[in-house]
Amino acid sequence: MTKETNVRIGIDLGGTKIAGLAFGPGDVVLAEDRVQTPRNDYAGSIAAIIELVAKLEHSTDTSGTIGIGIPGSRSPVTGLIQNANSVWLNGMPLHRDLETALARPVRMANDANCFALSEASDGNAAGTRSMFGVIVGTGCGGGIVIDNKLVDGPHGIGGEWGHTPLPNPQANERPGPQCWCGRSGCMETWVSGPAVAADHERNTGVKLTSEDVAALAENGNADACATLERLADRLARGLATVMNILDPDVIVLGGGLSSIDALYKLIPKRLAPLVFADQVSIDIRPPKWGPASGVRGAARLWP
Repeated sequence: MTKETNVRIGIDLGGTKIAGLAFGPGDVVLAEDRVQTPRNDYAGSIAAIIELVAKLEHSTDTSGTIGIGIPGSRSPVTGLIQNANSVWLNGMPLHRDLETALARPVRMANDANCFALSEASDGNAAGTRSMFGVIVGTGCGGGIVIDNKLVDGPHGIGGEWGHTPLPNPQANERPGPQCWCGRSGCMETWVSGPAVAADHERNTGVKLTSEDVAALAENGNADACATLERLADRLARGLATVMNILDPDVIVLGGGLSSIDALYKLIPKRLAPLVFADQVSIDIRPPKWGPASGVRGAARLWP
């Protein structure tokens, strides 16, 4: 096998799939592949990542650097995985075990951080000084990039707005749904895909996926439109807190809900009155690379 130092492999470890790609010189995508995630199986997840790396290296006849995006973070104190909604990873030495299995250094970051890095590098936040990358899909997460560098923090939780409480909860929003993290009323329980489906069912008695709700709203269904209005209002409240602390140049939405065009009109008008500034300009953009942003950002963990 030809050893190439300018090939970067990215792996995005998701709850249902593990995506991989190989960047060549000039960030040309040389190969892409994906495998199913062995849910609730730590050893199986490691084996699947090793299999995917082997496929990419076989396809490109190279051996490159490896960056991995995970649905959680590596504790800087213990080195173990924390805060992963793929709960079988929590408390495990994933970084150490992957470096041992792959026999090379591995760089690892939260999947929302990888998404943010991708969009800041050559996506819809390229050329800006600061951006906040938002994941609203199966879960809710975020990543901060300033001057093209990830801001992770000493606890490895920079940008993790998904497990802060929904600001200014209304009477019917208290105490909020139970979150997998053990708290109630986290942003993730209000603005993720499953949360949208649950909110629609609570208010209408009709069980639909978030994709179904979005499609019905696009066709003018009153109940679905009301669900999206509530989603936009909650996103605005959460993002206002981010704006008032970080004041990013751009917010880029990612995850499945980022494909709902109506949100880019609904959120800014609700967000503006909540931002602590006299003249508010809010730039919220869709992702350039869509679902591929996470894996592209993982590859970019290596320069």
